[in-house]
Amino acid sequence: MKICIFGAGAIGGALGVHLARGGHDVSLVARGPHLAAIRARGLTLRQKEAADITLRMPAGDDPAAFGPQDLVIIGVKAHGVPAILPQFKPLLGPETIVLPALNGIPWWYFHKAGGRYEGQPVRCLDPDGAMLKALDSARIVGCVVYGAGDVPAPGVVRQTSLDQPLTIGEPDGTATPRLAALAKALSVPGLKVTTDSKIRNAIWTKLLGNVAFNPISALARADMQMIAESERLNALVRNLMTEAVATGHAHGITFAMTVDQRLAMAGRLGPVKPSMLQDVEQGRPMEVEAIVGAVVELARLENVPTPTIDAVYALISGRDATLR
Repeated sequence: MKICIFGAGAIGGALGVHLARGGHDVSLVARGPHLAAIRARGLTLRQKEAADITLRMPAGDDPAAFGPQDLVIIGVKAHGVPAILPQFKPLLGPETIVLPALNGIPWWYFHKAGGRYEGQPVRCLDPDGAMLKALDSARIVGCVVYGAGDVPAPGVVRQTSLDQPLTIGEPDGTATPRLAALAKALSVPGLKVTTDSKIRNAIWTKLLGNVAFNPISALARADMQMIAESERLNALVRNLMTEAVATGHAHGITFAMTVDQRLAMAGRLGPVKPSMLQDVEQGRPMEVEAIVGAVVELARLENVPTPTIDAVYALISGRDATLR
């Protein structure tokens, strides 16, 4: 399969290495020192309990150099997606699939969702619907990435989770031939792929942790272990998760775990730094709208009260403004 990874950072880079090692024709869209290092030495993947892997792959900052693809994986942060969607045209053939490997609520969330919000944009992500216009949503297969990682140096991505599980699903929930073929193609060593007929359930189940731990880690400058060991921070996280669950339920979501189970899972992670904490430490903008703002927006659509999320949203938005 011909695959372009648009954004070869922590998640996109790790996916690129696994897929190239699995025999796919992988190219990378990257920029700056990271791109220069990849071109000079290849892309190195560091893993927790396995040897480093370094592979050379075609890499550049102009997607037109790579031509039409079978699959385009979006690996940039959610706030970077509006700028890159207009650049996709050279990568798109008649059957090209786009797999957004993003945190939080995606801009396409209401595409093929059914119900009264069918087809409308998530306004905090796509105020005027430009993202929905820039890319035909019929190309999208939903994706949730459960792995974690960072970029410790240019040309190096580090997978901080033991494995890199992916859940994929059609936005309308159907078991299409392209979904089956994609799951088979992505099932290479290092990736554990499952399909889900209710991909939005998977999106919300991951979001349950992100909406709580990510902003709290950034505001308190606390890693997962520090949060788990703090009675006050744990109480705050519980309130955030409880409000998120109520919002999800109002939109027909079924969660794969309870708040208590999610808290217990987080307590076992050790001193892992959520992505927002990494961003704050490195002076980068955070994925505030996709992870927090979109939850507030969806809560208002169904008149669900979210006082704790609202307060944290105001605080993390203010913190994010200092990084832009």
